[in-house]
Amino acid sequence: MKRLESLEELTALARRLASRTRSGTTLRVCATGCRALGALDVCVALEAEIARRGLAQRARVVQVGCHGLCAGAVTMVIDPQGIFYMGVTPDDAAEIVEKTVAGGRIIKRLCWSRDGRTFAHQQDIPFYKNQMRRVLKNCGVVDPKSLEDALAHGAYAAAAAVLGSRRPEEVIAEVERSGLRGRGGAGFPTGRKWQLARQAQGDPKYIICNADEGDPGSFKDRVLLEGDPHLVIEGMIIGAYAVGAAEAFNYIRAEYPLAIEFFKAAVCQAREAGLLGKNILGTGFDFDIVVVQGAGAYVCGEETSLLTSIEGQRAMPRVRPPFPVARGLYGKPTTVNNVETWANVPRVIELGAEAFASVGTTGSKGTKIFSLAGAVRNAGVAELPIGATLRQIVFDIGGGIPRGRKFKAAQIGGPCGGCVPAQYLDLPVDYDSLKAIGAMMGCGGIIVLDEGTCMVDLARNLSQFARDESCGKCVPCRVGNTRIFQILTRMVRGEGHTEELRQVQDLCELINLTSLCGMAPNPVLSTIRFFAEEYEAHVARHRCPANVCQGMAGGARGRKALSRPGGARPSSLPGGKGV
Repeated sequence: MKRLESLEELTALARRLASRTRSGTTLRVCATGCRALGALDVCVALEAEIARRGLAQRARVVQVGCHGLCAGAVTMVIDPQGIFYMGVTPDDAAEIVEKTVAGGRIIKRLCWSRDGRTFAHQQDIPFYKNQMRRVLKNCGVVDPKSLEDALAHGAYAAAAAVLGSRRPEEVIAEVERSGLRGRGGAGFPTGRKWQLARQAQGDPKYIICNADEGDPGSFKDRVLLEGDPHLVIEGMIIGAYAVGAAEAFNYIRAEYPLAIEFFKAAVCQAREAGLLGKNILGTGFDFDIVVVQGAGAYVCGEETSLLTSIEGQRAMPRVRPPFPVARGLYGKPTTVNNVETWANVPRVIELGAEAFASVGTTGSKGTKIFSLAGAVRNAGVAELPIGATLRQIVFDIGGGIPRGRKFKAAQIGGPCGGCVPAQYLDLPVDYDSLKAIGAMMGCGGIIVLDEGTCMVDLARNLSQFARDESCGKCVPCRVGNTRIFQILTRMVRGEGHTEELRQVQDLCELINLTSLCGMAPNPVLSTIRFFAEEYEAHVARHRCPANVCQGMAGGARGRKALSRPGGARPSSLPGGKGV
């Protein structure tokens, strides 16, 4: 693509590209997460069959990002009809092209089906019907490797509107009015952070995209980077213009090689087209992005550790204040926002602050993307209005618990979050409601736990994660998490004592008060708070109510050596290093 020299050129090109995408049949195959089950082979088989039948002029295959319903891999959508197929294999290609592409007929065995209901169209499937896909609207639609496809679906229109007619102060005011809060952790108001950064003394100023998504069970940032990278770039352009930054870094975790590849390619495309670099679209605004591969540690997701890592040092948190907006990367004012936060920014500009804020709760505006994992039928990524209840997320979107089991709890907010028990199924999931019960929104990872989960064993696994991922800078964290893990290991082996339960609580509270991160023991505290009877059974009666802990199999204190060092069998908690 030739370099675009003006806002008018961008607008004209986007119109031409949009008109070209409206004709013919498009088979959109998830080629990111579904690769593990042969999505690329599916694409090859479909393309070969289309060519063999001479349909290349009226049908095309597009490799897109995640459709969200990961439990249905390999998934594909056939447009313009919006037909959704799941569990697709290369062997299905000939039938799909013959019956659906050429003949307009539905293949029922590839459709979503459950409890006697079958839906052929994506919009009718409960997983999608109950969502509000604002940020995710182009994930699974655009080719993430094509700037032209992104432009055809509206990319960079919001950035052009900002650069063409708005002052930085007006942009910050719009973001403030929208009520957008950070989507990566504590939920700090985005507009306020930008205002502090703009007012801070010192040049140059930097902006950072925190893509070090290290929470076990969380993968929505990966979906955005792999499915719609230009949306994230556009949000960063708007943010940089607002705070007065000319350079940005996207810190992507090393375990996301496809996200790194796609985002780097998108940056190069945007730079070649004049959307990044010097004098963007002839507006006089200079801005560029550098991609940094993460150092492979969970602590890198903490913003000051991330900054330290970019500077080439060992990732460790810094004492705050000063906060990064005043003194961040290389000692200069720095704005750090999460991937999802940056992806929301263009939507704020497109919709306007009032329309954006019309969705959500009083203190938490807009939508939130959740990663659903664990004991749930529809594992995947979903976007809902903030304030949707846990019941709606787990049962309406997630399809409920498989194998007829009962919901027991949900681990929300990653290893620094908390376990939310069944009594809070109707609690609105927003920043303030979760904080009130000892949990947090975090990155939006939700690991669903059924009645077969031992909460003591779960706490032990999470404490092992905290121990293994500790950067070692704080003595309370380095030593305290090790001691917590040792005590909980004794408990699941049937060797715990009642007084040790108080020791665990004291250690957790001490770490929270005295360490720089201060949140590693939160899941342990929440399991003690809501599942005290299970702890009592382990330490007082040496019984595991869930019959999970091998040291107490059969309800009696175990006398045999366990099958592996360290205690009980691996927990049902999926994903994550050290778990």
